[in-house]
Amino acid sequence: MGKTTLARRIATSIGAGLILEQPADNPFLERFYKNPRQYALQTQLYFLFQRAKQLKELRQGDLFTPIQIADYMLAKDPLFARLTLEEDELYLYEQVYNQLTQEVPTPDLVIYLQAPVDLLAARIHKRGILFERNMERRYLHELAEAYSSFFLGYQDSALLMVNAENVDFMENEEHYSLLLRQVNTITSGKHYFNPVLD
Repeated sequence: MGKTTLARRIATSIGAGLILEQPADNPFLERFYKNPRQYALQTQLYFLFQRAKQLKELRQGDLFTPIQIADYMLAKDPLFARLTLEEDELYLYEQVYNQLTQEVPTPDLVIYLQAPVDLLAARIHKRGILFERNMERRYLHELAEAYSSFFLGYQDSALLMVNAENVDFMENEEHYSLLLRQVNTITSGKHYFNPVLD
């Protein structure tokens, strides 16, 4: 189960609004997987503009849906940029990022699903998006390392780090109930969730 599916399910469970990234709308993404060097900056900037616009619209959101669930967090976007952009491109990206994120709200809770690179690769393959299969194993490993480092130092909001290697939050009701119980009890700080299952 991926982050988008989990976001949908949690939103349904608690009656929250839903904010989803729209990778299919990015006209550069498929070209990025075929030629990362040539299309990295365009891909990054498109996602940055798209996500910043979505999150800024929250300030004018539905008063009857005060809780919003998103399947991404804008603060992790620079992780991708640092892995894919040249130094001068990264400088440009960071200038744009700093301008666009000044009014973006900070999440109340972040859920970080951790899994081994082998499992991540298998899930990408199973997802069946053909151009994603061009993703280099080295890039996937570096991205996983960047995520781990980022969240180990993350302090901007409550954080739930979930060992998602041996759980299925979509098909197994026990797994999902355990996670939802954890989510409903967290108000601050960093928490680790390693489900102990029968």
